[in-house]
Amino acid sequence: MTTIKQEDFIQSIADAFQYISYYHPLDYIKALGAAYEREQSPAARDAIAQILTNSRLCAEGRRPICQDTGIAVLFLKIGMDVRWDATLSVQEMCDEGVRRAYNDPDNKLRASVLLDPAGARKNSRDNTPAVVHYELVPGHHLEVICAAKGGGSENKSKFYALNPSDSIVDWVLKTVPTMGAGWCPPGILGIGIGGTPEKAMLLAKESLMAPVDIHELMARGASNRVEELRLELYDKVNALGIGAQGLGGLTTVLDVKILDYPTHAASLPVAMIPNCAATRHVHFHLDGSGPAVLTPPDLEQWPKVNWMPNTQTSTRVNLDTLTPAEVAAWKPGQTLLLNGRMLTGRDAAHQRIQDMLARGEKLPVDFSNRVIYYVGPVDPVRDEAVGPAGPTTATRMDKFTEMMLAQTGLISMVGKAERGPAAIAAIRKHRSAYLMAVGGAAYLVAKAIRTAKVVGFADLGMEAIYEFEVKDMPVTVAVDSTGTSVHDTGPKEWQARIGKIPVTLA
Repeated sequence: MTTIKQEDFIQSIADAFQYISYYHPLDYIKALGAAYEREQSPAARDAIAQILTNSRLCAEGRRPICQDTGIAVLFLKIGMDVRWDATLSVQEMCDEGVRRAYNDPDNKLRASVLLDPAGARKNSRDNTPAVVHYELVPGHHLEVICAAKGGGSENKSKFYALNPSDSIVDWVLKTVPTMGAGWCPPGILGIGIGGTPEKAMLLAKESLMAPVDIHELMARGASNRVEELRLELYDKVNALGIGAQGLGGLTTVLDVKILDYPTHAASLPVAMIPNCAATRHVHFHLDGSGPAVLTPPDLEQWPKVNWMPNTQTSTRVNLDTLTPAEVAAWKPGQTLLLNGRMLTGRDAAHQRIQDMLARGEKLPVDFSNRVIYYVGPVDPVRDEAVGPAGPTTATRMDKFTEMMLAQTGLISMVGKAERGPAAIAAIRKHRSAYLMAVGGAAYLVAKAIRTAKVVGFADLGMEAIYEFEVKDMPVTVAVDSTGTSVHDTGPKEWQARIGKIPVTLA
């Protein structure tokens, strides 16, 4: 009978979450490199180049791939012959491992988990508790999968109870465009079919833990209905033309994963969960001989891509002297390099600003003629001005956009993904603009940040208002002052170019 020691289990989990914070799975990186080579959309190709460059920088510097270091998810397959030498419960041991990983002083990870989610929403400060899934299986080993799932991709999870006669393919093709770009494509779609609603969702999540192998499947051919579905969906989802970061292009998904389970005769439950460009998971076994040993990947196998700011094709912008007239003159798809001082803020800060304005209170900072960056950065270590600081999903701030533009003097915003109709209407009304930074390139973005200081709402932690001083921070004009959105025009253009699916479907 195998005995798993408490400390071995805890340390293995801590090591695993540190490991996946800065190492992409090599199978994902190879697939992304192949997508980069075949991509024909300049905007999508540039975005993939940033993600690949960021990945290498993170692996070399051992810093997080994304500022959203995720909610900790564990899948445990516990052999029925395993016994524990432990005083803590399995959940408590998992939480202690996560706590050690996220508070590691050499690579501190962002604490994003909030307690009392329907109430005070207070940050736990150590990213606990973890979400743990258990399965008892024959044998005397413990199999562990650790995954870090970012909020941007988790928020795009979908479930639908189809009729048994409905088409799964049609549902996926109608649903993926409604997910927008907040899940940071190119990524992986996990699909769960059958069982009950909660089982389908778990299947979708678990399917994402498998290696990227769609090209092996394409080479050998499908041997069952699930593999046929994978190939069909891979081809048709990419034919939607959504592309990297939703800018339009040839590659939206690098793989489609499917797990199924028997279901009721009256039911066809289907769940879909995406994995973003910061795909993070690792798989290990414990047999009682000590903690897991995680071997670093060979960085020589990373694509030889080194993204640099292009001052020939991009316009340098001085944020310290920026005027509304300059903002109104920007064009959709124009690439900019931002220089000077910008403010930050996301959900909690915007809510507090709205409440203060409603009470007639003075704000802690003046937003007049300023640009705001939707970000919750990782804490700095060593000589960093700030830790990885990539953009968060801008659509969550849509309901605050009119208020910010009308009442604070704000003239532009930076985030990731598309803006919704209300935000675009406010941008058009105020002759503002929305700029997009690449999700999945957080450490690369942080290299452009020279100084960072909290200037408001310090109690909000990573959601406080910072002032960043930036040098050549790369962004793209995603919505211009006329309301034209590249997240609308780009995918339509590339869906038409690919020509496999009528544009009207999306």
